[in-house]
Amino acid sequence: MSNRQHQFEALVRGHSTDLYRYAFWLCGQDALAQDLVQDTFLRAWRALDSLREVGAVKAWLITILRREHARLFERKAMPADDIDDFELPDPQAMPEHRTEESALRAAIARLEAKYREPLVLQVIGGFSCTEIAALLGLGEAAVMTQLFRARQKLKGQLGFADQVAGVSEP
Repeated sequence: MSNRQHQFEALVRGHSTDLYRYAFWLCGQDALAQDLVQDTFLRAWRALDSLREVGAVKAWLITILRREHARLFERKAMPADDIDDFELPDPQAMPEHRTEESALRAAIARLEAKYREPLVLQVIGGFSCTEIAALLGLGEAAVMTQLFRARQKLKGQLGFADQVAGVSEP
């Protein structure tokens, strides 16, 4: 096996779990998240020779994954079904809707994208403010502000309003 193949296999083993978690947060669907990760690794394999900084491989892969996710919406129209054709279960009757984790996930999903994305990159991806700023094309101060506001909005949504008192968005 060539050195390139060994390098790629190590890359897949080391980052597939993190990429899947981030992809799942982006799309919310297991199968689609797995497809996104596969497409990400396919593009990474093709562009492996262009990787200059081995230390920045995780940020490189996340960038590829974000672009693959964006391509989903430019390639084809998403299928739409008439909602009247479906009988939806009562969400309150489902046990997973009663857990703290599901409440947190729902609260994060309700955040505006400009707050949700940096928060997910930090919490799920483990990126620093500097890395998030580079990934999103923002300044570090803007990322720190968005992270602060995201946490404050989450506290408000989860009923910790007394801890959020006095914090308002300009």
